[in-house]
Amino acid sequence: MGQEKVAVFRKAHFNAAHRLHVESWDEQHNNEVFGKCNNPHFHGHNYELIVKVTGPVDPVTGFVVDLKLLNDVIQAEIIQRFDHKNLNLDTQEFKNLIPTAENIAIVIYQILRQKLDLALELQIRLYETERNFVEFPVA
Repeated sequence: MGQEKVAVFRKAHFNAAHRLHVESWDEQHNNEVFGKCNNPHFHGHNYELIVKVTGPVDPVTGFVVDLKLLNDVIQAEIIQRFDHKNLNLDTQEFKNLIPTAENIAIVIYQILRQKLDLALELQIRLYETERNFVEFPVA
């Protein structure tokens, strides 16, 4: 076999609360832009995370990446960090960054990118709701 690339996927879930709010804006402007997502008492989502790793199949193991090890990294670095947290109040990553789905996906990518072989391609798909999801990076 040659160096064909294969994409493998690992799915995970976490629940988190957040508020979309720009401190330098007045309440009216925040409400116009963010609507219900600007609720001062926060609101939550059941996020579905799909981590896509692409690379060549290892000729010895037959793996692109060991999915058990990938799961362990996702659990340790993402789920334990964000699950059942208020992203605005309980995490360093969103102290000064609005926790939109877009920003959450970028943060997750940055965290996982440090933990995976740089020869492997990484993409994050994050579902905020059944119908709303983001991908980073864009291919």
